[in-house]
Amino acid sequence: MRALIQRVSRAKVEVERQTVGEIGPGLLVLLGVSQDDSEQEAGYLAQKVSKLRIFNDQDGKMNLSVQDVGGEVLVVSQFTLYADAQRGNRPSYSKAARPELADALYESFAKQLRDCSLSVASGVFGAEMKVSLLNDGPVTIWLDTAVLTKSSKS
Repeated sequence: MRALIQRVSRAKVEVERQTVGEIGPGLLVLLGVSQDDSEQEAGYLAQKVSKLRIFNDQDGKMNLSVQDVGGEVLVVSQFTLYADAQRGNRPSYSKAARPELADALYESFAKQLRDCSLSVASGVFGAEMKVSLLNDGPVTIWLDTAVLTKSSKS
């Protein structure tokens, strides 16, 4: 799984001009699922995101998690995080999971964040969405379970 995480002051996602998910201060998580992912990656990534210390403490140092600051999380599915543009100019998405698997793991990831006592909003899987945000910092972090789990085993 891949997650592009942005610390935000606010974020929302719309489908057909209707707001389907909206948060105040917290994290916007754009989530991509690969064909090789499972519940294990969803759980690992949810734990990592919930504990990622990218919010400022009283001394202005990024030392607090979204849990610590009582922030919210907006999760939006984004298969394009698995784009491969090495050849030509039209990206291939062959490494992205099929919709059935991707949707199930997207929902599992959001549920596991909720299980961490976080307030979680989400987009609509497979829909054409409009995402707006006010990036805070800006702080943007890229997480990839293939890299994270490999390095934790080393």
